[in-house]
Amino acid sequence: MTDQPASPHADVKSLTFEKALAELEQIVTKLERGDVPLEESIAAYERGEALKAHCSRLLSAAEARVEKIRLGADGQPAGTEPLDVD
Repeated sequence: MTDQPASPHADVKSLTFEKALAELEQIVTKLERGDVPLEESIAAYERGEALKAHCSRLLSAAEARVEKIRLGADGQPAGTEPLDVD
């Protein structure tokens, strides 16, 4: 039995949006070249899927925060409400 982490992409959750997106872009470029061996391509694709899901979650959370901004009668921000995080 090998000493592998529970998920080979567990570290993705600790990446910022910018770092995850940059890595995803590198993977796409690498795969588009088409000179990557099959097994490496599959692993890169799986990592890309994990990065894409992480970016999507981060964007959804940011969108929810933006939607919480309330505007006053004068159109200026009157305050914010805390983001409800489960």
